Amino acid sequence: MQRIRKFIVTPNLPPKLQPLLEIARNMWWVWNPEAINLLRRVDPDLWDEYRNNPVAVLGNLSSDRISDLTRDQAFLAHLESVYEDLQRYLKQTSWFESEHEHLAQTKVAYFSFEFGLHESLPLYSGGLGVLAGDHLKSATDLGVPLVGVGLAYQYGYFRQYLNHDGWQQEDYPLNDFYNMSMTQERLPDGQPVSVEIEYPGRKVTARVWRVQVGRNPLFLLDTNLPINRLEDRELTSRLYGGDIDMRIRQEILLGIGGLRALQAMDIRPEVFHLNEGHSAFLCLERIRALMTEQKLPYDVAFELVRSSSVFTTHTPVPAGNDHFDPQLVRTYLKPLADQLGIGMDGVLALGRQNPEDKHESFCMTVLALRLSQFANGVSELHGKVSRQMWQRIWPGVPVDELPISHITNGIHTRSWQCMELARLYERYLGPRWYDKPTNHMVWERVNRIPDAELWRAHERMRERLVGFVRRRLRVQLEARGANRASIQAAREVLDPEALTIGFARRFATYKRANLILRDPDRLARILNKPERPVQIIFAGKAHPKDHPGKELIRQIVHMAQREEFRKHIVFLEDYNVEVARYLVQGVDIWLNNPRRPLEASGTSGMKVPVNGGINFSVLDGWWCEGYNKENGWAIGAGENYDDPEYQDLVESTALYELLENEIAPLYYERSSDDVPREWVRYMKNSMRTVNAEFNTNRMVEEYTQRFYVPCLNHVRRLAENDAAAARELSEWRTAVVKRWPAMQVLSIEAEDQEAQPMGSRFTVRAKVDLGPLTADDVLVEIYHGLLDPRDNIIGGETETMMPTGDAPTGEIVFHGEIPCRRSGQRGFTVRVTPRNPKFPLNRFETGLIRWFGEEVPARAPSPQSVRS
Repeated sequence: MQRIRKFIVTPNLPPKLQPLLEIARNMWWVWNPEAINLLRRVDPDLWDEYRNNPVAVLGNLSSDRISDLTRDQAFLAHLESVYEDLQRYLKQTSWFESEHEHLAQTKVAYFSFEFGLHESLPLYSGGLGVLAGDHLKSATDLGVPLVGVGLAYQYGYFRQYLNHDGWQQEDYPLNDFYNMSMTQERLPDGQPVSVEIEYPGRKVTARVWRVQVGRNPLFLLDTNLPINRLEDRELTSRLYGGDIDMRIRQEILLGIGGLRALQAMDIRPEVFHLNEGHSAFLCLERIRALMTEQKLPYDVAFELVRSSSVFTTHTPVPAGNDHFDPQLVRTYLKPLADQLGIGMDGVLALGRQNPEDKHESFCMTVLALRLSQFANGVSELHGKVSRQMWQRIWPGVPVDELPISHITNGIHTRSWQCMELARLYERYLGPRWYDKPTNHMVWERVNRIPDAELWRAHERMRERLVGFVRRRLRVQLEARGANRASIQAAREVLDPEALTIGFARRFATYKRANLILRDPDRLARILNKPERPVQIIFAGKAHPKDHPGKELIRQIVHMAQREEFRKHIVFLEDYNVEVARYLVQGVDIWLNNPRRPLEASGTSGMKVPVNGGINFSVLDGWWCEGYNKENGWAIGAGENYDDPEYQDLVESTALYELLENEIAPLYYERSSDDVPREWVRYMKNSMRTVNAEFNTNRMVEEYTQRFYVPCLNHVRRLAENDAAAARELSEWRTAVVKRWPAMQVLSIEAEDQEAQPMGSRFTVRAKVDLGPLTADDVLVEIYHGLLDPRDNIIGGETETMMPTGDAPTGEIVFHGEIPCRRSGQRGFTVRVTPRNPKFPLNRFETGLIRWFGEEVPARAPSPQSVRS
């Protein structure tokens, strides 16, 4: 075998052009229109050839072009202006500095399996990665001191192409990191940063790449090094590739290796945010590191790690969460379990809904939930679905009170808006409107934009989209070897003036891409009305192993080839951020029809209103919160169905009815100046109501205020003085767990409650045998509410009960009052949960709860089973 010596060639630009490299290597350029124009201006042909990758463009410039640029005074002035904008951005006082000046030196680490920052950095597959990318962008805009951690995939996610039959094929082109907006991270002495991660029988080395995102770095681990075995070099080969063994090894690399990479760079975050459960092994590694470095016992390290961890779940179905066979977990984590001192049974218990069930698989989401102070879904409905899905972790706790909240997703506004609308916003919303995208008053100024001006701008974007689709379709057909007539026909596909619908997303079957195709004859009549034509653009990828998803794509492609649909339906191959940008900026309607409630959030629809588009969606995910009857259309009224076939029939019929009888007529109803005034009113309502709320600036502010800052304050308090408070909390928790079985609610008494007038209150008394617990150790509550037909309390409320007398332990009577606020048949009971006045915890954090009438367990639960 030949021995190869390696060397690196970097772009060599004269001093006048050196700022171009700094701009190109900071992803800030992605959401700065002038920076994009500047980088495209360097060489428009190379910009297209290298798919909008500025570093590749700079690395392939001819000497003649470099000479031309150095003499082009207009270009140099443009460069100076953009570079000054970048420097100003990096130095300006941020929202975080203004709101939390005393926390400026902290760090938040954000771990994600994928990041979608731009099409030139293809390290993402879909919504999860794009959301993570937008999270990083808003974090730097707001000045939140956040560090991203992920993996550098050599082949990323696949590039999609279709064969003659319309069946999806996958290609995996190489990501050349040296010609992308990333650099190898080095220590102060110039040595590359690398870390070692233990796997059975060997150690794997990973190097670290840096992607600069505004003020904040994103660090990516890469195992493609000659020192590693071939199978270990493949660890960072493909995103969501390989088998279950590959998946657990990748997640060990992300969680454990990611933390070690931060430590190697002397970056010590105080708060850790897990974006999905893929990185949950991070929490175990943090416990191990605290035990090793600070000589803390496991229970104390557990308290510190849990108090500083945030977990966001994005998956609304159990099968979508990573589950590993216990034996596979033993294979890879036994040394770590031994170092933690809890053995494999203890580690496995942390990943099981029922810690006592030895046959239950190990779930990364459960591990993350047990080891995080805060957990959330990504929309209000998804929070509710998540609480129902994971209720077995907290047995006995009412579903509505489970410690999983929600923070609804958003989009990074400037990354997705078109330049046409940006100029209108600049003119009518104010020159610095983008500094406050969450300000509702700013978006109210949308009404100042003249209807005709807004409509003409949107028409130009639709024309631009149609041109893009025709060019891309032509390239697709040529690559597929299509006949000349088909390629020529691609030049005439779609009408730049017709009502245009976009449907683009991951082609999972629950998203029902073919719902609108259910009745082809009716669809043909709707699309081909001479006075009201309609057209649909589809795009999206199915997972390589998802054959039903691939069949949906094939079905659409075959439908588009029928004569009645040939000019009205298009499927665009290789959906990526660039294709998404053209679509959301140019369509009139964004169609979304998942099978409710399986859409966790659905951020693609949020990208449309900022460009004047309108949503047409099932009431699922974010649209349940965004829809107000005047800013778009809803398919159905939020019903859930047991029969999928019947659901498809009902909702496809509703879709056709709205499209044919309301949406299309509204679009084509024009005033004397050819402006659809009522349609523009919907556009403006959509822009006003959606843009201010569903953006990642609001989302990151919410994460910061609700999760990051409370975590930071809590963990600092626990960690000071050699973790004295964490030790105290751990000892208290251990004592409560041990003493809990002896506590029980003996009886409850109340005044005659047969008929209570609304507005009155009545007293409830409960005799509680605390055993060795004290009154300060518990929170005794009345739980009351309306009764359902089976005498279950629904929508329960709580009232705190106070102890009567001075007795600290033993049998104590607690009393409280029930306010009769609403009429109807109601019921009540009494419950007890642990409480520590010194450490305000979530009331169900310990996993312990005792209800009146509940049978007392024979023994205490294990410590691992209640550390949740």
